[in-house]
Amino acid sequence: MKIKFLEIAQIELDEAISYYNYEMPGLGDAFFTEILNALDRLGKFPEAWQPFSKRTRRCQLRRFPYGIIYQILENEIIVVAIANLHRKPEYWGNRIQ
Repeated sequence: MKIKFLEIAQIELDEAISYYNYEMPGLGDAFFTEILNALDRLGKFPEAWQPFSKRTRRCQLRRFPYGIIYQILENEIIVVAIANLHRKPEYWGNRIQ
């Protein structure tokens, strides 16, 4: 299944990678690898994660305190947010349709 990012979700991903690489060289790369692995699982098994709200699901990362917030449409998955789970919950709520 095809995966698309909202522009703001892509910005969140880029910022998180930069932050982790700033904190410790290579840590951002490890974060990105974990995101890619999670996206691979999402593409293969989009309904494997419990609904987070009426129209969204959340795939929580294992090593980092982030979740991939997404919606399943007919032929694609839309990534709504790359959400830091230690910050304001559901700050991304106005992004869903």
